[in-house]
Amino acid sequence: MTDDTMTDLPESPFSNPAVTAKGEPRAQIALGTLKTLWFNTGTLCNITCENCYIESSPQNDRLVYLSRDEVDIFLDEVSIQHHATEEIGITGGEPFMNPDILPIMRSCLDRGFKLLVLTNAMRPMMRPRIQAGLLDLKTQFAAQLTLRVSIDHFDPALHEQERGPGSWPAMIQGLRWLQRNGFTFHVAGRTRWGEDESELRRGYARTFGELGIDLDTDDPQALVLFPEIDVYAEVPEITTACWGILGVDPNDMMCASSRMVVKHKGDAVPAVMACTLLAYESNFNLGRSLADANAPVALNHPSCATFCVLGGGSCSN
Repeated sequence: MTDDTMTDLPESPFSNPAVTAKGEPRAQIALGTLKTLWFNTGTLCNITCENCYIESSPQNDRLVYLSRDEVDIFLDEVSIQHHATEEIGITGGEPFMNPDILPIMRSCLDRGFKLLVLTNAMRPMMRPRIQAGLLDLKTQFAAQLTLRVSIDHFDPALHEQERGPGSWPAMIQGLRWLQRNGFTFHVAGRTRWGEDESELRRGYARTFGELGIDLDTDDPQALVLFPEIDVYAEVPEITTACWGILGVDPNDMMCASSRMVVKHKGDAVPAVMACTLLAYESNFNLGRSLADANAPVALNHPSCATFCVLGGGSCSN
């Protein structure tokens, strides 16, 4: 490497979308088939988790509520552009706090999409109006609808370490309601406490057995285990050579098959983000439409390495 090249290197890791701090070509992900379109219906949540991937809380409204009309614009675009989109994902915050959540869900289901809704299954989901609306949607669209409940650990004390005192029994009440009423539900856990995957799956199986919860914990779709994100940890930058070194297929990355629609506070219209985890970073804002969002995504964020490439995480089914 020449001295001239050295002067052009980024000042810090992840800062340059084209090259790493060592001057190596940074990995980029091209959008193939848009299989999953995510909607973040707002970052407000009924609880504050210790390490929320997107910093949701009762105070965080950096992503404001999406309306049904705003969602419909993007669903129309999927149809007009003939995207082979199979699944719509809804996340937050807590989606059931959005006043338009039931109409939004109906719009997605009416169009024939599979719908995955992420929830903590606590008080917002258990309000009578929401329960009645969910039961109505299940009656019509049971085969299309899945709810994914966040259960960070099979040990109630560790789950509450992440989600706060009293969060376990409130969540279990909601989970039992879903099972009792015949909903398809999955569970999302975390690997933050260091157990290996087989140990975690056995632990969830024991706990669910004791609680009478019917879930196949060996099924990686029914029980998704997400890697932890530590914003302070040193992580490697992903270069074009990493795919071969790591034996990872870039087509398996979330941004190869999904995009997320959000509405930033103060903006007149929603934006399309490259990733469900990077809702605030301007360099991952791909524009105002799905047509704008076809651009390749440079992996110049630590979460690209820790969650996706090295952690194998994916929010979709």
